[in-house]
Amino acid sequence: MPNYRTLRDPNAEYTMRDLSSETMQLTADRGPRDVEITDVQTTMVDGNYPWILVRVYTDAGLVGTGESYWGGGDDAIIERMTPFLVGENPLDIDRLYEHLVQKMSGEGSISGKVISAISGIEIALHDVAGKILDVPAYQLVGGKYRDDVRIYCDLHTEDEADPVACADEGERVVEELGYDAIKFDLDVPSGHEKDRANRHLRGPEIDHKVEIVSEVLDRVGNRADVAFDCHWSFSAGSAKRLARELEAYDVWWLEDPVPPENHDVQREVTQSTTTPITVGENVYRTHGQRRLLEEQSVDIIAPDLPRVGGMRETQKVAQLADMYYVPVAMHNVSSPIGTMASAQVAAAIPNSLAVEYHSYQLGWWEDLVEEDNLIENGRMEVPEKPGLGLTLDLDAVEEYMVEGETLFDEA
Repeated sequence: MPNYRTLRDPNAEYTMRDLSSETMQLTADRGPRDVEITDVQTTMVDGNYPWILVRVYTDAGLVGTGESYWGGGDDAIIERMTPFLVGENPLDIDRLYEHLVQKMSGEGSISGKVISAISGIEIALHDVAGKILDVPAYQLVGGKYRDDVRIYCDLHTEDEADPVACADEGERVVEELGYDAIKFDLDVPSGHEKDRANRHLRGPEIDHKVEIVSEVLDRVGNRADVAFDCHWSFSAGSAKRLARELEAYDVWWLEDPVPPENHDVQREVTQSTTTPITVGENVYRTHGQRRLLEEQSVDIIAPDLPRVGGMRETQKVAQLADMYYVPVAMHNVSSPIGTMASAQVAAAIPNSLAVEYHSYQLGWWEDLVEEDNLIENGRMEVPEKPGLGLTLDLDAVEEYMVEGETLFDEA
């Protein structure tokens, strides 16, 4: 593999907006808060998604742990950015975030994998900053609105196209696991498809999706809120028809009914129906979420914290959403690290609706950290311990690493 830390990037070398501490002439004595970053490392865990864990090491012996959005590429990008962080004070979270965005602007820091990689570092900075200052991470993003955060559980069955199977699982999770908020996929084969490429839903396909919604809601009743995810699968006309058919049902929200690139179409679909529409996981930073909110193209905004830009960027999205009286339901498919980062921010914003949990069928999800009972009865308590309040179990991380991966160093 190439040495990404020494990879040359003329844009990063010659950018006029270099925000390093040296360029900004940050020389004031901070006393015990004079801490420097010494290294950044990653390890990928083979969960129900390939989770990329990030660690920021300091000369104070304190280590912060974060998580980037899953998949390939982020680890190499983090290696690429490490030289921009070594020697910096990890408490300067905003400046370091903007420093990385600027340094990586020539490599695509508007969106995508670069922002996801920066997100993982940013979360780790919050964790280590909390440890340096001896405060929980939520205190760094404004303080607390709530002691625990509502969690909604993303459900799956062996036959996701069977309305009865979905209803059975929904009822089981509500009764046995105690969740009062759940979600199902609605972009499932109905058996009536004629063409998978054109995004068009025929009448029998819409009838099948309505049958799933009807069966689940009838069985779950008022014991839980139920959302349905379309994974940006349908045409504008089909999405509007489906949403109108669902207006007769108490759907918590219909998620991503159309592809995410065209905000004009998204606005048209949302404003055509009283069925609540949720969007947000596929756009990046506050800039990406802005039009969705300003043009009232969503009823609920759903940023993914390890993808959108990290903890403070998610807070900024929430603040913008609050100006339009829009609640925040964070998309989340993370390990306990990314999930807790989302919960920390959810505790600190007024308009938090819920945080997603996608690993209820993975028996060892919680084994990655030393803490137990992270989610109980559909709630996630926000720790009062410094930083994120979680301690990685390195033995478990090593056990579940992606094949060929290397474990990062201990603190």
